Amino acid sequence: MSLLKRTRTAVLLIAFVFVVVQYAPRWAWFIFSQAFILAAMIEFYALAEKRGLFPRRWLGILLALLLGFGFYLHNLPIEVMLFAVLLVSALYFVFTVNRIEKLASFPASFAITVIGIFYISFPLNYLYLGRHEFGPYHLYFLFGIIFLGDTGAMFIGSALGKRKMTPVASPKKTWEGSFGGIISACGGALLARFVLAGFSPAIGALPLSTTLLTGFFVHAAAQISDPLESLFKRAVGVKDSSNALPGHGGFLDRIDSLILASPLFYFLVRYFWK
Repeated sequence: MSLLKRTRTAVLLIAFVFVVVQYAPRWAWFIFSQAFILAAMIEFYALAEKRGLFPRRWLGILLALLLGFGFYLHNLPIEVMLFAVLLVSALYFVFTVNRIEKLASFPASFAITVIGIFYISFPLNYLYLGRHEFGPYHLYFLFGIIFLGDTGAMFIGSALGKRKMTPVASPKKTWEGSFGGIISACGGALLARFVLAGFSPAIGALPLSTTLLTGFFVHAAAQISDPLESLFKRAVGVKDSSNALPGHGGFLDRIDSLILASPLFYFLVRYFWK
């Protein structure tokens, strides 16, 4: 894949995401976020199928939408929606595992179907919720931390990396790169605070200590999230979750860092930003 094609895909994707985040009404942002989540879930289930785990793909998609509407409607606590997902999953499998020969595949099928919802739909819906409750500039703050942190980790890891951090999940990741990523993420948080202060009073009023701690903890979560997704891919011997985005792998590859970073960022903003 040529650099030109990779760059073209990246520019188009970034431009589209910016327009949606900045200008889309709530319902359009919800539809966009659910479409991205479901695309990532389909890729996740496809990886599981390659290992013979037999996820119930359409059940997972329908329940992910149910969970997403729980975030959208705000009428019920999220724990109620999570219980609803578990309850419906239990009902489905109790009544469909109706022959002895189906028992062998049941544990893995049930587990991977439910995990797909909890692992992808649940955390990524906090991107929707964060933009809805706090506005688009808080998402730009998050993206700045992730982008600059990842960039710093890549360059410092390439130049100085010696000690493998996750040799099975991501053999190229090193502790030196991880440290560089954390430092860069903190710098990204400071830069985001400076750039976005004029657009968001809440960001402009953010204390320096809170800014740095946000960058630290969010990128630390991202550094766990990325190799976690890589473990699923390496378990089936593939480099990318799909080829949906030319030169950039699949949808799951593009949001892997956000799976753990998004909800953590939301919780930090909601409960600790003062």
